[in-house]
Amino acid sequence: MGKKRVQSRNMRQVRQVRQVRPKNIPAPQAGGDQRKQRERYVQSGGLLQGYAPETVVRIGYFALAGAVACLLVMALLILLLPYGWPVRIVAAAVWVVPIAFGLSFILPGFRLALKDRRAEPRVVQGQLLGASEVSTSLGLGMLMVKTRGGTEQYLVASERLAKVPGNQVNVMLTVTPNLRHVRSVGVMGQRMVGRPDQPVPTVLKRLRLMPIVTPVALAGAAIIGVDVVAILPLEPELVHALAALVAGAALAGAVFGVSHLVQRRLYNEVQALVPGGLR
Repeated sequence: MGKKRVQSRNMRQVRQVRQVRPKNIPAPQAGGDQRKQRERYVQSGGLLQGYAPETVVRIGYFALAGAVACLLVMALLILLLPYGWPVRIVAAAVWVVPIAFGLSFILPGFRLALKDRRAEPRVVQGQLLGASEVSTSLGLGMLMVKTRGGTEQYLVASERLAKVPGNQVNVMLTVTPNLRHVRSVGVMGQRMVGRPDQPVPTVLKRLRLMPIVTPVALAGAAIIGVDVVAILPLEPELVHALAALVAGAALAGAVFGVSHLVQRRLYNEVQALVPGGLR
């Protein structure tokens, strides 16, 4: 009887322990974390993160030349289009769209590239956790290193990943402070295990192009929709200008909808390639 009482008392204590629940614990703020991630993404160069500063500067110069060309087209439309000012302004203003896309995608990385050209790269040492030629950036692979500050990921050019082995060794990276471009990769341990080739899936190659193709297609659709209608002889002028705006917005909206569906389908295909899916 004594043993049964002790067992029953222990069971009641276990139940009481199990019923204890933490109180007043704030729920995680997913929106704030996503906002911080976007801010860090933009602060590191956005789409141009991981690329060489010299390459980013050249891209910026090409984008500047494209912006100047857009301004020239705007001036020609305002001066030569044989209609009133409302139609001329609408036909010219749509050429601001590619300039705005260029500023939002290229300017943050271009500024960081100018800083990195004058700054000394920092040295990162740590234990190699993994490497892969597969990433969401064109021509770049992924390198994961465990340092004293925690686990860090770097985008690395594919040719520099060729010397990285498959075993966990110590590595030393030289990284630019702003764009986080890896200038060199040094292995400080024995290359005991060779790293097998990792071909990039076709679906991932297509997904890589979406951030580049989508804004180009949107800008092209808006320009074609507005300027084609602006050239047509319609009256009165306000209706003509409004029709051009509606055509450009409708065509750009259609392109956006199609690109969203394509990107969603590609993402689902990428999820199917990962065991357990992506979350």
